[in-house]
Amino acid sequence: MLIPVLDASQAAQWDERARVDASIPSRVLMEAAGRAVAGLVARDYPTPLRDGMLIAAGHGNNGGDGWVVARALGASGATVWVAECAHDRTPDCAANRTLALQEGIQCLALDAEWPPVGIVVDALLGTGATGAPRGDLAALAARVAAHRGPIVAIDGPTGLDLSTGEAHGPVRADLSVTFGGIRRGHLLQRDWCGKIVVVDIGFPPADPAWPTLFGDAEARAQLPPFRADMHKGDRGRVVVIGGAQGMAGAALHAASAAFAVGTGLVKIAAAPTTVQAAQGMLPDALTVTTAFGADLEPDLREAIGWADALVLGPGLGRAPERAAFVRAVLAEARSPVVIDADALQAGKDAFGAGTAPRVFTPHPGEFHAAFPELGSMLGADRFGAAAAAPTTAAATVLLKGVPTVIATADRPLRVIATGNPALATGGSGDLLAGFIAGFLARGLDPHDAAALGAFTLGRGAEMASELHSVRATRPADVLAAVPEVWRRLAEPAAIMPPILLELSPPALV
Repeated sequence: MLIPVLDASQAAQWDERARVDASIPSRVLMEAAGRAVAGLVARDYPTPLRDGMLIAAGHGNNGGDGWVVARALGASGATVWVAECAHDRTPDCAANRTLALQEGIQCLALDAEWPPVGIVVDALLGTGATGAPRGDLAALAARVAAHRGPIVAIDGPTGLDLSTGEAHGPVRADLSVTFGGIRRGHLLQRDWCGKIVVVDIGFPPADPAWPTLFGDAEARAQLPPFRADMHKGDRGRVVVIGGAQGMAGAALHAASAAFAVGTGLVKIAAAPTTVQAAQGMLPDALTVTTAFGADLEPDLREAIGWADALVLGPGLGRAPERAAFVRAVLAEARSPVVIDADALQAGKDAFGAGTAPRVFTPHPGEFHAAFPELGSMLGADRFGAAAAAPTTAAATVLLKGVPTVIATADRPLRVIATGNPALATGGSGDLLAGFIAGFLARGLDPHDAAALGAFTLGRGAEMASELHSVRATRPADVLAAVPEVWRRLAEPAAIMPPILLELSPPALV
C-alpha cells in the first residue's frame, strides 16, 4: 500500500469519502484510531504507563480519539486521567466522553492540579488546526509541553500546522501517531514530531493523484534485478562529465556512486588533472579528457553516444563558457542525463537543448538559479514549488531537502524521508547524481530512478551514522554503507497490522 502524503484539505476529503462513499461510520474510524494509539502507547512506553497516564483532550474529534485511548487503556488496567477544555464538543467526542466516564475514567477540570503520571497524550487539535493554540487549548498545551516524561501526540503535536509545517509550539512529541497517511507537516518539521507512526483505521483507497512516500517497499519493487548470465554491458554504462581543475572529488564521488548501485561500466570525462586522479584512485573507471568548451571533442562525443546515462555537472565549475558546454552536451545526448551541481547554473536556454530525458537535482539555492520564477514559492511551499517546475514526461525535478520532493509531469509527487544531517556535507549531492544515473542506465524511467536514488542516499546515511555518528559521517562512509542497504532490502518485509509505517526521528548525534 502506498502511503499518501497529505495536507489538511486532502485529509478531510479522505475522511469524508470514508464516511459518505464507503459508508464507514465516523465512530468506527474514531474507535479504530484510538485503539491503535492505545496499543502503541502500551508497546512503546510500558514502564511510564505503569505510573499512570494523562490525556489532554480537545473538544473536536481529536479529543474524541483521546477519550477512546482512555477507555482502551483503562479497560486494560492502566490508571488514566483526562484533562479537558470546557467547550461544546463534536457529537462523536461527546459520545466517547460519556462512555469513558461511565467506565470510570477520571476527568479533571482545566485548572485542576495534575497527578504525577508517567506519560501524557496530546489529543487537543487535529490535522486541520492552523495558527498557534489559543485560550483554554493554549493553557492545556503549555501544561502538556511542561511534562518531563514521554509525550504522545494524536495526529501531531499541538501548535504544528500539519499542512505547511509552520511550528508555533509549544508541544514537542516523542511519538506522533497519525492515520492512513503521513502529513506534510510531519516531514517538514521532524524535530517536533519525534517518531512518526502511520496506522490503518479502515480508510478506502487514497486518491492516486496525491503525493506518496517512497520507502522500503517501493525501493524493493523498483530495484533492478540481476541475472546469473549478466555481463558488464548488461549492467549499464554511465558517463560522468565534470571534474574541472581542482574539483576532481565531485566527479570521483559520482562515478563511485554509479558503481555502488551496480553499474557495469563507468567513464569519467574531465580535466586532465581529474583524469590523472581517477586513474590512480578509481582504476575501475574509464576516462576521457575534455576542455569543457562549446565544441565537443570527438572522444567526448563518442563517450556521450556510448553511455546509457550521463551525469552532467559535478565539479564542472562556473566559468562563463560552461553554459554553452552544457547546451552542447544536452544537444548531443540521446540517453538520459542527470543535470546536477554547476550544470544547474546554465539557464533555460541551455536546458532547452536536445530531447534526451533528464533529471534536475537542485538543492534550494540551485532551484532558485535553475527556476528563478519559482524562487518566491519555495520558502512557503516546497511541494508546490517542485510541482510547478517546468517538467515533462521525460523531465523530472528532484528538489533536495527535508523532505526531498520529486516531480514529473502527469505523475503524482514522490516524497523521500530517509536521511539525516550527515548529508549536509559537500559531496552528498554527487553521490545522489551517480546513484540516479546508475538506475537510469539499468532502464528505470527518470521518476523512478530519481526516487530510488534519493532513497538510497538517505538510507545509506542512516546506516553510516549508526557506525560513525552523524557528526563524523562523510560521503565515503555513506558509500561504504550502500551494500548494507541492499542486504536489508533483500530481507522480507515485516507485517504488523494496523501499522503501515514507522519513521524513526533522524539521528542527530
